[in-house]
Amino acid sequence: MGEKVADELLDLLNKAIAREIGVSIQYMWQHVMAMGMKSPEIKDIFEDIAIVEMKHAEKIAERLFYLGGTPTTKPTPINVGNSLEEMIGFDLAAENEAIELYTEIIKVADMEEDSTTRLLFEEILGEEEEHQHTFTILLK
Repeated sequence: MGEKVADELLDLLNKAIAREIGVSIQYMWQHVMAMGMKSPEIKDIFEDIAIVEMKHAEKIAERLFYLGGTPTTKPTPINVGNSLEEMIGFDLAAENEAIELYTEIIKVADMEEDSTTRLLFEEILGEEEEHQHTFTILLK
């Protein structure tokens, strides 16, 4: 790997880790704080997705460490929201950001001929698209 592009990839992986940690906390707090008529079913969705996101953070951190980087422990900003609608709106925005970031990581990994990182993010991207779809449906 070229050093400059390798650094770019490591930085992008750390951005991904920070995002995954942030949304894990965001979704879990929403699980705890969700109230209202529809909250019982949605609380479980928040919890389930929070766990998936934490597993993503772990997989990305393992890959980053393997590549010689140091995984961040700082999450991106956490936006819990005050109503179910606001919570889901924040979550949909977070998933859209993830899809954009992970598409970029896949391109950079491909340029670096790092098929392992590319394949990891293709798998994670598919799960993020499922989350995006779930939150889109909940907003209707």
